[in-house]
Amino acid sequence: MTLDQCRRGLGTALSFALFGIGGLLIGLLIAPVLKLTIRDASRRRTHARVLIQYAFRAFGGLMRTLGVLDYRFEGLSRLQRPGLLILANHPSLIDVVFLLGHVPQADCIVKGKLASNPFTRGPIRAAGYITNRDPEAVLEAARQSLAAGNSLILFPEGTRTRPDRPVKFRRGGANIALRTGANITPVLIRCQPTTLTKGTPWYRIPPRKVQLDLHVLDDLSVPRETQQPTSLRARHLTRQLSDHFNHELDRIQHA
Repeated sequence: MTLDQCRRGLGTALSFALFGIGGLLIGLLIAPVLKLTIRDASRRRTHARVLIQYAFRAFGGLMRTLGVLDYRFEGLSRLQRPGLLILANHPSLIDVVFLLGHVPQADCIVKGKLASNPFTRGPIRAAGYITNRDPEAVLEAARQSLAAGNSLILFPEGTRTRPDRPVKFRRGGANIALRTGANITPVLIRCQPTTLTKGTPWYRIPPRKVQLDLHVLDDLSVPRETQQPTSLRARHLTRQLSDHFNHELDRIQHA
């Protein structure tokens, strides 16, 4: 391991330690204070989401300052609109940090096991993020969240993208889009070199500093065709979304 890798390894360790401490503080200290001082649950969630947004933005800035990574948004202004259905690919564990850090009043669909993790359950519960334990409950919660004017972030692959493999979405994002009638705001994320992929431990430090690029693509309208069953429409839309992301990824890589 080179001296630069050792330096970035220390920065990564510090970043993860601070992330864990921050999650515990939100769960053990800040969330109870919010519950005592703000009786209305909706207002409490709003305050918690603002707190998490600024905390995650600061965390991204910290990783940049420590030399762990650099990041760049293209089309960031498109994420400032309310009530977006944001679908993104998921090449790295930290993708969600940058999206939640730059999307106002963002809701998010997270894995159910994260709601039990001592480092993440506090923020998840305080912000009222949606867990994916019950698919039907997820659809209704997503509909209510979008109707309330929140922006909803979803990684339709269901897990992190395998390096050097095409994007392949599951039907969750398409089902939400079809059942809510919301247009889709695609965010294409590139991570070079790859890091924190599925099965890769945090201490496996890449040979050079990570560059994370987040491209906010043009909105996609959802077909209003209703003669076909929703399940069939979801299958077609899922395939179209996967093809769209792979096409855009190939275009950006060869630009």
